[in-house]
Amino acid sequence: MKTLFKTYIFLILLLMSCNFTQSKPINNNTPVWTPTGKVVQDNQQKAYFASGCFWCVEAIFESVKGVTEVYSGYSGGETINPNYNQIGTGKTGHAEAVEIIYNPEIISFSTLVEIFFNSHDPTTLNRQGPDKGTQYRSIAFYQNEDEKKIINQYIDTLKEKKVFNSPIVTEVKNFEKFYYAEKHHQDFEKRNPTHPYVKAVSIPRLRKFQKKYTELLKEEVH
Repeated sequence: MKTLFKTYIFLILLLMSCNFTQSKPINNNTPVWTPTGKVVQDNQQKAYFASGCFWCVEAIFESVKGVTEVYSGYSGGETINPNYNQIGTGKTGHAEAVEIIYNPEIISFSTLVEIFFNSHDPTTLNRQGPDKGTQYRSIAFYQNEDEKKIINQYIDTLKEKKVFNSPIVTEVKNFEKFYYAEKHHQDFEKRNPTHPYVKAVSIPRLRKFQKKYTELLKEEVH
């Protein structure tokens, strides 16, 4: 009888331990940050891409004519209102992404797609430069069938011209939701030019793009 009783107590304690150690739901009640005021004007549109560290990607697109604003954030996953620490675990499904607000009369979605593919390495799976993990994977988001067609056609062109030596692993994904990253991540490269990562990775990546696409740059960038 004592043996059965001890076994019973052990099972109860084990179940209680499991309940206490069970991870909390990863979804959050509120966004970590949202921009104030009207984000998009009547003559503007949005586009979404993920191609590694969003500090780098934001700086690249912000240097382009026709782009009025770029926000860093998270997209492509299931978690509601994720934060930076959560997406860093690789368990939220999200990638570091950017929201690009642009004037289609100055720059087309096709050109944004070209910039996307030629400003990062779309052949590295779950990695970009020194950054590893699914949160750094390459994703081209589309919001309608026309955008999907443009993305796929450009990928076909890259393959036909054999621009890359390895297969393109970029996901072509239907856009669902973009969550803005914490405020200190916005314009990070611009505000932190002496940060070690910015100096070693972000700025060289930006300069490499700017040297290749001088005709697309804003006047103040030249």
